Amino acid sequence: MAYKCFNCQREIDAKNVERRVICPYCGSRIISKSRPPVIKKVKAR
Repeated sequence: MAYKCFNCQREIDAKNVERRVICPYCGSRIISKSRPPVIKKVKAR
């Protein structure tokens, strides 16, 4: 699973995030999970 830093927008490996919640590149503590670019369409009833 890949994570993404909010400040520098770099992808971070999941191994680094499990140990500590901090970006190794910029030192930011705001990290989010990367989401796939797939758009799901659900038909309304």
